[in-house]
Amino acid sequence: MTDDARAAASSAEPGGADEVADARAIEQELHARQTEYPDLPVDRQLEAILMIADEPQSLVALGAAVGAPVPAVRQAIERLVADFDGVDGTVRRGFELREVGGGWRFYVRRELDDVVEQFVEAERPARLSQAALETLAVVAYKQPITRSQIASIRAVNVDGVVRTLVARGLIEESFTDAETGAINYITSDLLLQQLGINSLDELPLISPLLEDGADGFGHDEGIPDGRV
Repeated sequence: MTDDARAAASSAEPGGADEVADARAIEQELHARQTEYPDLPVDRQLEAILMIADEPQSLVALGAAVGAPVPAVRQAIERLVADFDGVDGTVRRGFELREVGGGWRFYVRRELDDVVEQFVEAERPARLSQAALETLAVVAYKQPITRSQIASIRAVNVDGVVRTLVARGLIEESFTDAETGAINYITSDLLLQQLGINSLDELPLISPLLEDGADGFGHDEGIPDGRV
């Protein structure tokens, strides 16, 4: 085999010359970022990034942003959480660093929700209508679900409401039924962020709110995961 052939075979194999070169390039980039701000602790860099982030940031994304390995970022996040929570004598802040939807983001502490709500009440965008909230609840507890199924549960036409929820990014299309062509809807990651939860498993049970644990959702249509 000629030298050219060997080189071509090496670069085509997993872990060949091309992949080694890419790995070295990534390593050099991380090293450059680590030395770009040598006097700034990783904790402070992460704090600054999370302060302006408008959605949860994964450990991988944060690591890439500050040029630090994921284990180091995880340890730094743990230190920030402890600091903001007032562990070891530090001042407990009015906000907290919370893991939501697979990432980390600052949130107001739950006990201060009323204070913040009063402050932003005047500038709060238009609230969802009662019909939209009811439809959103049906999707959250029954997903994936079609418009006709939602309409059957609510006993009203929901086309306009579903369009509104999709436009606001609270629900999204999941798949189209191969037989009927009906679009199935599910809730979005944005809804989890707005509710401040990691998954739909954290939604409250419906049973205490319903007389028989089924009324309004159909006696023959159980809600997944025993949510009722």
